[in-house]
Order: sequence, then C-alpha cells, then structure tokens
Amino acid sequence: MNNKVMNRLSYGLFVLTAKDGDKDNGCIINTAMQVTTSPNQIVITVNRDNYTHDMIVKTGEFNISILDESAKFGTFQHFGFQSGRDVDKFAEITFARAENGIAYLTKECGGYISGKVVRTVELSTHTMFIAEVTGGELLSDDPSVTYAYYHANIKPQAAPKEEKKGFICTICGYIYEGDTLPADYVCPICKHGAEDFKPL
Repeated sequence: MNNKVMNRLSYGLFVLTAKDGDKDNGCIINTAMQVTTSPNQIVITVNRDNYTHDMIVKTGEFNISILDESAKFGTFQHFGFQSGRDVDKFAEITFARAENGIAYLTKECGGYISGKVVRTVELSTHTMFIAEVTGGELLSDDPSVTYAYYHANIKPQAAPKEEKKGFICTICGYIYEGDTLPADYVCPICKHGAEDFKPL
C-alpha cells in the first residue's frame, strides 16, 4: 500500500478545549466532523497522551474552535507543541467562554462548537468521542484552515540540512537523526508514528 494516499483525505485543524475545575486546557486536533443532524452529533478523536483527552474523559464536555486561514504558526505551536500539564496555555490567549463554561478562541477562528459526550470508542492510540452538539456560534467569514493549507501556507518549510541523514515528521517538522527510522517510532512532539516521517 502507498501510505501517501492517506494524505489525500481532507482534514480541518481545530483547537479542542476542555475545563476541569479551574483548569483550562486545549490541544490541536485534525479529526472533527458532523456525523448526524437529528440528533445533531459530532465525532472527534484525541490522542490518549494529551492532557485535554483526560479532561474530556473526566468531564464529558468540550469545545472545538474551528481555525481559519488567518491562523498563525504560533497558534499551532502554542496548542500543539507543549503540554497543558506543564504550562498554562490560556495565560496569554484571547478567549471567551461558551455557555458550558469552557473556553474557545475568539481570534483566528471561524466559529466554535460545544459538545457533550454521549459515547466513547477506544482506538489503538486515540479515543473517539461521539458528542451531542450543545451550542456554537460563527465568529468570522474567513475560510476554515485545512491540513493542506496549513502545510502550504502556514507551517514554515524545513530547510534541508547538508549531508545529514535522518527523517522529518511531515506533521510537525521534528527531525529524527539516523540512517534508519524504527518502524515503531513515535514523534516526541506530535505523537504521530513512523508512517508520517519522510527521509531528509
């Protein structure tokens, strides 16, 4: 199988947020979609290593901020390249709260959707949350950012390194140095597997 065919699937990019007590947190996800209209339900998948995942498991609620094409790379770094276990991701972020009390982004965001989990499905590295839509608003008319747009227009292009052997993560740009990449290697930054790396 040519694994590159998976890159032809269309993805959006979202900031998934949750709240546990006084603690707000969020992370970048690329899997969110409406699955039924009556009742209005969405599905998201979240890596089980993410702190936001644990908060959703505990509270059963979340918001999705739908990033638009005005989003800056710093937003992806802020929510995707560090853990809320170690930093307060909302300390210097402009945000508002939905009726469920959970934060959502008010900049670089075309809208948000609030969800209440009705079912979970455990996958190998992720949990799928099926949720009832409990709220949402439009915030801008800018087109939603896709994975393809992110790679072509937002993510800095990695400069090739001279005579250095290794592999680069096509998701976040992390570089693994070495002649061979172990088949079970997992990126320490974005948690994607060896199939998402390409030779330098």
